[in-house]
Amino acid sequence: MDHDLDELRRIGGILSEALALLDGEHQRLSDLYDGKGDWDSVAGGPRQTILGLGEMVGGVRESINHIALHVGFTVLGMEKRAVFSRGRLQMEPLCVPSGTDRMARPLGEATVKALLLLRELDGFYADDFGGRIDRALAAPEATYPPADWDAYARALRIEAEAKARAEDEAKAREAAQANPGGA
Repeated sequence: MDHDLDELRRIGGILSEALALLDGEHQRLSDLYDGKGDWDSVAGGPRQTILGLGEMVGGVRESINHIALHVGFTVLGMEKRAVFSRGRLQMEPLCVPSGTDRMARPLGEATVKALLLLRELDGFYADDFGGRIDRALAAPEATYPPADWDAYARALRIEAEAKARAEDEAKAREAAQANPGGA
């Protein structure tokens, strides 16, 4: 899907503004907790909050780089490279919003502002990006890392098995509809 340069400029501006907010919050909390207190590994603790912010900062920065690379190739007339870079263009920022799974609640004001900005890119990024941001903003507490890794692994396995069953059932229904007589 081709994007005009004005649209990419708008998207890049949103990403840049969100990056500044997230990076500033990351730096503020890093300075606040540097060398102080217990660097826990509990969901919502200072260490996990800083890690979550850092992951989101890296993901947004990488998304900006993908846009810049694509625009550069396009403007320079390097069609083959522009086509290749287009595939990465709409890859949503890594760990956005999943980095919030590590973070203390309530989320900081800068983090909330950044997520609301990024939510504007729901149509640009696929797979319900905006909905995932909404759920992250509404989450009452941090969930990662889990207190019980065995229970966490079981829940992931159960979820994967349910998804596989649903996919198998959907395929079976499609096959039955395609061949109603069974012959």
